Amino acid sequence: MKQSTVITLVFCTLVSLSSTAFAKGQPNIILVFMDNFGWGEPGFNGGGITRGAATPQLDKLANEGLRLTNFNVEVQCTPSRSAIMTGRYAIRSGNATVPLGEGVYGLVQWEETMAEMLSKAGYATGMFGKWHLGRTKGRFPTDQGFDEWYGIPNSTDESAYASLQGFAESGVAETYVMESTKGKTPKKVRPYRLDYRPLIDRELTNRAMRFMEKQVKADKPFFVYLPYTATHFPTRPHPDFAGKSGNGPWADLLMQIDAYVGELSAKINKLGVADNTIFIFTADNGPEALDSGNTNLTVETATHGSAGPWRGSLFTGFEGALRVPFVIRWPDKITAGGTSDEIVHAMDLFPTLAKVAGGKVPKDRIIDGIDMSDFMLGKQKKSGRDGFIVYMGKEIFGVKWKNWKLHFKEQDGWNSKKITYTMPRVYNLYTDPQESDNVLFPNTWVAKAALPQLQEHVLSLKKNPPVPSGAPDPYNPSK
Repeated sequence: MKQSTVITLVFCTLVSLSSTAFAKGQPNIILVFMDNFGWGEPGFNGGGITRGAATPQLDKLANEGLRLTNFNVEVQCTPSRSAIMTGRYAIRSGNATVPLGEGVYGLVQWEETMAEMLSKAGYATGMFGKWHLGRTKGRFPTDQGFDEWYGIPNSTDESAYASLQGFAESGVAETYVMESTKGKTPKKVRPYRLDYRPLIDRELTNRAMRFMEKQVKADKPFFVYLPYTATHFPTRPHPDFAGKSGNGPWADLLMQIDAYVGELSAKINKLGVADNTIFIFTADNGPEALDSGNTNLTVETATHGSAGPWRGSLFTGFEGALRVPFVIRWPDKITAGGTSDEIVHAMDLFPTLAKVAGGKVPKDRIIDGIDMSDFMLGKQKKSGRDGFIVYMGKEIFGVKWKNWKLHFKEQDGWNSKKITYTMPRVYNLYTDPQESDNVLFPNTWVAKAALPQLQEHVLSLKKNPPVPSGAPDPYNPSK
């Protein structure tokens, strides 16, 4: 064998060993993302038994990790999912509202998702659950960085369509459960109807665990994005949990969620990768509060979630919509049993996970998220975020700054009247978690302290215009 050939083989071997060593140093990531799951639901936030069912697995996760009591999201499903996937305000990606029509929506190919960032860093990426960021060619999860996907493209309320009078004659396309792999067109697996609604989260959990097994066997770091359909309306627990709590379907579903999280945790323990796995449990927005009288379904399917001490539900600018449960566990890296009320936003997960996973944050666009790795690892007490802009759809409803909120507009619920104020209302969240006591006077100084971030944000939108809603691909912001 020639000396040059030997040298080449040695070099290739060293590169291979180096790559494997690097891969082993990268933490696996599990991101559980509940749907319409309020701050006050889990036991670690005062829920659990007060909601009809204890949550021992969720509480154990919190005791083993860092619990954030001031983790914030956007107040609707699609915007929140856009923000966590891109690290940007949803207004920038053209996904500031939940789509109601049948046209094109979702993320243009130009946007870079968390899955794309981690895939470039060498991760196997699997998504199992609700997408809600595109349902047309080129906009499914496997077009946006995921190697595998099984789930639904839109929202769970669509599971009720086939049971409603007039739908069959409407001409509206029925929603399907779908699956795909990167580079292939998603296939329809089965109609998403009420018969499958209680069963889907069981299948999502099973598939997520099989994906983890496969990647551990292949010695490859994995990213599992698990956006469950629970607890979105209609509320129907799996048959294994129906009636189990003795306190109704909501408490049954809470037991189900807790059990599935426990299974995921047990799986990574069994696979021997728990110590090198970041496990995040959170949600897309606060609870929904549907009036059962507004649906043709039974009263048992109506959901009345809990935001704990906070006012409001989804589609409002109140804390009940913005604050959601959050726990992050990473053994021996994140101190167990920690709690912080520092402000963190879902957008911050993109740059934070990029930092710890060896990924790269795009430099050619505005990233609103802040790298929180030093904060979460206990190297600093402050998160580095003083506040953020509160959107409801495409409208700016307010500004959050430290323990204060400025409200320019308010609405009490998803279907209530919107009120626009001549002067902003100011709330002190420490003394007024229900945001009912306007203390603008004598605290006009709060507006002076909070508004610069709004001014900076508005200027950034003028300098870098948002992607138009429904923009077709290919999209080029320079044009």
